[in-house]
Amino acid sequence: MDLQGLHHVAIIASDYARSKRFYAEVLGLRVVAEHYRAERDSWKLDLALPDGTQVELFSFPSPPPRVSRPEACGLRHLALRVTDIDAAITHLQAHGVATEPVRVDEYTGRRFTFFADPDDLPLELYEG
Repeated sequence: MDLQGLHHVAIIASDYARSKRFYAEVLGLRVVAEHYRAERDSWKLDLALPDGTQVELFSFPSPPPRVSRPEACGLRHLALRVTDIDAAITHLQAHGVATEPVRVDEYTGRRFTFFADPDDLPLELYEG
């Protein structure tokens, strides 16, 4: 097996328009494509980070809530790399997004913080 990197992460939103605005406008991910799938009554939005990694944002009728945050079995959080964590936090807070206090990774010495998307999915900013 010759893995080359992470291609995409898929997220199901409870309010598609609200999450689309958050990921595209607040976080600044580039919209690659958007499709409505009538047979599933579902939207699919492909968003890209500068390195080409993508986030797929889906809507589905009445998705069940996440079991718990963040220690449910499965994906714990999505970490986004930034060059200036202080500027990123200022940007998020200007858009009304609360962030946790900045911590330092005890193994790498890098600074990080957590915040949440509109569905309370844990997201991390990792300075690197």
